[in-house]
Amino acid sequence: MKIAFATTDGVMVDEHFGRAGMFAVYELTNEGYKFLEMRKFADGRDTAVEGTKGMGRAHDEKVQDKTDKLADCKIIYLTEIGGPSAARLARKGIMPVKVKEAVSIEESMRKLMETAHTSPPIWLKKAMGSK
Repeated sequence: MKIAFATTDGVMVDEHFGRAGMFAVYELTNEGYKFLEMRKFADGRDTAVEGTKGMGRAHDEKVQDKTDKLADCKIIYLTEIGGPSAARLARKGIMPVKVKEAVSIEESMRKLMETAHTSPPIWLKKAMGSK
């Protein structure tokens, strides 16, 4: 199962979904996890999404493009996400996981792996079943 992390540096989960210029993508298996790739949408902040905010269809298309490019991920960790973007992810079968403060990707992966092996919530069982 692939997990994406909204990040500014590839180390921390520290960015809003729409603003995120890159997402670190990891693979989680029963045996462990590994880094797969960095999906880059922009250098720094994603100004294509930010710059169209409030512009209706133009903004929707930019957000949808980002969502489509992350559609193979089952979980996306981020610091914030707007309601419409969260709904887009849900329609693709992606669970957005909001962190209260910046946290390391490694720590997030360790906790997710532990939860998956000990007491996974229903949504996580479902996501893991559809690798």
